[in-house]
Amino acid sequence: MPHRSRLAGFIIDCNVDDLDAAAAFWRDALGMCIDNPDAGDATTEYQQFGDTPGGLHVEVQKVSHPSRVHLDIEADDVDAEADRLERLGARKIGFVKRWWVMEAPSGQRFCVVKMHHPEQGQRPNEWP
Repeated sequence: MPHRSRLAGFIIDCNVDDLDAAAAFWRDALGMCIDNPDAGDATTEYQQFGDTPGGLHVEVQKVSHPSRVHLDIEADDVDAEADRLERLGARKIGFVKRWWVMEAPSGQRFCVVKMHHPEQGQRPNEWP
């Protein structure tokens, strides 16, 4: 069954004690506003930016691993997209909450997340 996917945005992983300070730095560096300072849940701290280029999802996230930037690919069928990317050479690292953490053949980590607003933003790619 076909599914659709596209680039969702970028997550700035911050191994810090003070996520507010990290978010303020990236807000000022990127010239965006913090749209939702409490975008996380009971287990993870996130701050989501607004006024992002092309409507991309951009947020800072407090993490325990080394700081880095990773991208998210959103799909209307997360498992089908993870399988497609695996056939391209990526590998599944693990399923977390409701998304796949993947690793590209070149070593970069990225996530495959659920597409929430397919009618907004760039038209998704359709895959057989």
